[in-house]
Amino acid sequence: MSGDIRKVKTSDLELKDRLVAINRVTKVTKGGRTFSFSAIVVVGNEDGIVGWGLGKASEVTTAISKGVDAAKKNLVKVPIHKGTIPHEQEAKFGGARVFLKPATSGTGVKAGGAMRSVLESVGIHNILAKSKGSSNPHNLVKATMAALLELRDAHAVADQRGVTLDKVFNG
Repeated sequence: MSGDIRKVKTSDLELKDRLVAINRVTKVTKGGRTFSFSAIVVVGNEDGIVGWGLGKASEVTTAISKGVDAAKKNLVKVPIHKGTIPHEQEAKFGGARVFLKPATSGTGVKAGGAMRSVLESVGIHNILAKSKGSSNPHNLVKATMAALLELRDAHAVADQRGVTLDKVFNG
């Protein structure tokens, strides 16, 4: 399924932003060192809508606000089923590989750093997640978003197969 179908407009959404990582980079010139900051930010309404953004600036606060603005520009809708995801999903981006597995009520969000902020922003309360390979927060956020975009709910499966919802569940 293409990501274009799930694009969401920012109008009248209560979005909460979460800072995933800040990176300080240095540019050495003949006048000395120049520091700048990059911030990766995840925004979501904790009800199935999430987006991520990268902001770069010479000050931390400016970088974060740029990241929030960038995140609001690429919001997507994710299917959530009873506080978890509808099915298992794997995805990779660069060297980061992620595995998401639905969990029963009361499990909580079993996920590390960068993945946790994406999953909590989207509004998932029970999930088992494993990150394999690279732990780079940039690639982890992108891999997690890729996995969430590949999720399909029962309605999407029924439409794609051209059958009723009952047939999807009961064969």
